[in-house]
Amino acid sequence: MVHRGSMPGTEESRAQAESTEAYLAGLYAKSGAQKFAISFQEFATILREVSGRYLPQNATHAEAADLHRNLRVEDLVLARACARGNEVAWECFLHQHRQKLYAAAAAIAKEGSIARELADGLYADLFGVRQAADGGRISKLASYTGRGSLAGWLRTVLAQEYVNRFRRQRHLVSFDQKSEAGEPFEAKPVASAAVDSRLEHAVDEALLALPPEERLLLASWYLDGRTLAQIARMLGVHESTISRRIEKTTMSLRKRIVRGLRERGMSARAAEEAMEVDVRDLFVDVRGRLAQGRSA
Repeated sequence: MVHRGSMPGTEESRAQAESTEAYLAGLYAKSGAQKFAISFQEFATILREVSGRYLPQNATHAEAADLHRNLRVEDLVLARACARGNEVAWECFLHQHRQKLYAAAAAIAKEGSIARELADGLYADLFGVRQAADGGRISKLASYTGRGSLAGWLRTVLAQEYVNRFRRQRHLVSFDQKSEAGEPFEAKPVASAAVDSRLEHAVDEALLALPPEERLLLASWYLDGRTLAQIARMLGVHESTISRRIEKTTMSLRKRIVRGLRERGMSARAAEEAMEVDVRDLFVDVRGRLAQGRSA
C-alpha cells in the first residue's frame, strides 16, 4: 500500500526533474556557454547560486524557472567566463563593452583624464589583478548575477566608483583643511554621482502613474520578495494570474519609461539603451514610489 501510494509522487518528481533539465538545457544553449568552456553542470551551478541570492529556500520550481528565464544568461556566462580568465570571453567582452565603458565614464566624470582613470581602474578590477587565497584571480565580474544587462551593471559600477572616488577626495581635502585650521574633522554625507536625470525622472513619473494595485504587485514581488503564492493568497487569485499580471505590468512600465525618455528629448536608440539599466539600480526612490500603492 505504501509503495503503491508513493508512486504518483515519484512520477511527479521525475516529471518535474525532466522538465527542469529541459528548460535548463534550453537556457544553456541560449547562453552560448560552450564557447567559453563552461559545462552544463557549471552553468546549472551558476543558476543555483543566483537563485540562492534572490529566492527563499522554499521557492517553488515555477518561481525558480521564472527567475532564470528573466536572467540575461548570455551576459551572465560572459561575465563569469571573464572572471575565470577565459581568453575568448575577454575578446568578446572587449569587443562588446570597451568603447561603451569609456563613453559611460566620460558621461559620468565629464573631465577626460578622470574618465580615463575611472575606466582603467574598473578594467583592473574586472580583469582581477588581485589574487585569492587559492591563487585564483579576484574579479568584480564574478558578482554580476544577470539581473539587468551587463552594460547597465557596468555603468552602475562606474557611477558607484565615481562616488567612492569623490568621497575619498572630499574626505582627504576636508581633513587637511580642518587640520590646518585646528578644527575637529566631522564626516559629512556626499551627494550621489550625477546620472542622466531624464532617466530618473521618467522612471519616477511612470511609477507614480501606475494604478495602486499594480504598484502593490510590483512592490510585493520585486521589493518585498514575496512569492507568487503569497501574493496570490493576498489578492485571492491563482498564482498564474499573478505571474501574468506582473509580466504585463512590467512591460507596460517599460513602455511608459521609454515614452517619457522620448518626450524628454532622448532618441529611440538612446532610450532603449537607457532601459538596459535595472530599475533597482537607479537613484530614484523606487521603494517609496511603489509603497504608495499600499495605502491607496
